[in-house]
Amino acid sequence: METTSDAITLEDALRLSKSESIGLYREHVNPGLCTLLGIIGFDRRFVAAHGTTVVDDRGVEYLDFLGGYGALNFGHNHPEIVAAVRAVEDMPNLLQASIGCLVGPLGASLAAILPGELSRSFFCNSGAEAVEGALKLARVATGRTDFVYADGSFHGKSFGALSVTGRTKYQEPFAPLVPGCHMVPFGDVDALGRALDEHECAAFIIEPIQGEGGIVVPPDGYMAAVAEKCREAGAMLIADEIQTGLGRTGAVFAVEHEGVVPDIMTTAKSLGGGVMPLGAFSTSAPVWDRGFGGTERCALHTSTFGGNARAMAAGLKAIEILVRDDLANAAAVKGARLRRELDRIAEESALIKEVRGRGLMLGIEFYEPRVAKKLSAEYLAASVAGLLLEEHGIITAYTLNNPNVIRLEPPLTVTDEEIDRAIAAIDAVVRKHHGFAGVMAGLGKTMLSRHR
Repeated sequence: METTSDAITLEDALRLSKSESIGLYREHVNPGLCTLLGIIGFDRRFVAAHGTTVVDDRGVEYLDFLGGYGALNFGHNHPEIVAAVRAVEDMPNLLQASIGCLVGPLGASLAAILPGELSRSFFCNSGAEAVEGALKLARVATGRTDFVYADGSFHGKSFGALSVTGRTKYQEPFAPLVPGCHMVPFGDVDALGRALDEHECAAFIIEPIQGEGGIVVPPDGYMAAVAEKCREAGAMLIADEIQTGLGRTGAVFAVEHEGVVPDIMTTAKSLGGGVMPLGAFSTSAPVWDRGFGGTERCALHTSTFGGNARAMAAGLKAIEILVRDDLANAAAVKGARLRRELDRIAEESALIKEVRGRGLMLGIEFYEPRVAKKLSAEYLAASVAGLLLEEHGIITAYTLNNPNVIRLEPPLTVTDEEIDRAIAAIDAVVRKHHGFAGVMAGLGKTMLSRHR
């Protein structure tokens, strides 16, 4: 029987107009998200990217200060990382009946930069997968079932990761989630201690700096105190470094700011160099052996695409560049400069409530007006991000769990000139548009002119 197919070839897809591409997305993917992105001007068609620069189909250049939510520490399409992937294109990418020849080397390279005795890693494809694996390892290694997590946290939207993510908006539609997960306030050591006393917990999972919570830095000494509480209770400490890791905060890993060595660490995002999907959870040899040691347990947790040759090549080159170019120190120096200027702008602005963060992981929180408070809390930061994009060509976005905060997470390779351009843009937007009403009116005006 003769059949016909409406499937679109890659060549045809590349020739589609912007409106045709958006129409297909609206019909076959996520119409609600399509509408939301269009409202704030995030429906552009970007056709090229390198470093911090992104180019749309009209030839307009933009600066990416969003950085893939921390996935682009090395910038867009870093030529050495792209070349590393091409260098293995003739190797078998997936061959489960073998030990991939690049998996061990990446494990060794990751161990070389991990803190303390963390030396065994499992490679997967994403941060959420890494969190799932870390939770499973904590359970099987301790024989316990419960977990503690922080309010405002974000660890992913898969079922287990969502169960320890601290925003009810994402949890409630899928309840009941994994039982035995207990939320405590972020930064409150005493509340953690009480939770660990009341429940026999396998682990406490924590971001050293909350990303989606609004770029929230805990009080000094918090991570060290957390590690001690977990040791006393016999619970493991899982450090989620998916967004904070690989130099982002001015140290290779954010736990190093307080000299903390967790029992398990999750990494992802920039581990793949911004080119390949790559995640990992890492632990010490004794913890690994308690969980997955020996031939009976070695296959309790597996991943079809985990350890594929192209991802391993990208990870190896990413770590090489991180160390060679001292990108953690670059983030500390450039981040301090950016922070100083943002603090100056905040002091002169009635719109900015607070600037916070560390290294090149910075957030700007805005004041909520007394009127339209709920509307402002959900859309003010998004609207500021829209104005930065529309009027100045700066790409940024709000944080998921605190949408009244915009994040600034440019590639760690960002130049001083690019930082100056972003500072000038932010200064201009907050000076020109006063309050929630002014920001919304400004965005509406620019959007109308764009669609004429």
